Amino acid sequence: MNENVNDQWWLATIGRTLIWARLRVLEAGTAEVLDSDGISQPYDSEDSARAALMDAEFVSLDGLDDDDARNRGFALDELVPPSGEGLDVLRPQMVQQLPSRH
Repeated sequence: MNENVNDQWWLATIGRTLIWARLRVLEAGTAEVLDSDGISQPYDSEDSARAALMDAEFVSLDGLDDDDARNRGFALDELVPPSGEGLDVLRPQMVQQLPSRH
């Protein structure tokens, strides 16, 4: 991966389903968001990409604490962001079903 790229994972929840998005800040200061369908949306800045994610009710993984996670119905240690390179590897990981709680 290019050292001049900054990736940040964001998530939204529907019940026990996690929907991931990757915010990538590029060297030029522009940004792109990879959504759960594997489509990259370009943005003119990190701020505009963050605003779009927040409007869609996503939260930054880096900004979550134990209380935030608990309020959303899961524990932080349950979260495993997608990993790997390339859409074929990432796309199937962008929507995850957490195990049901008893």
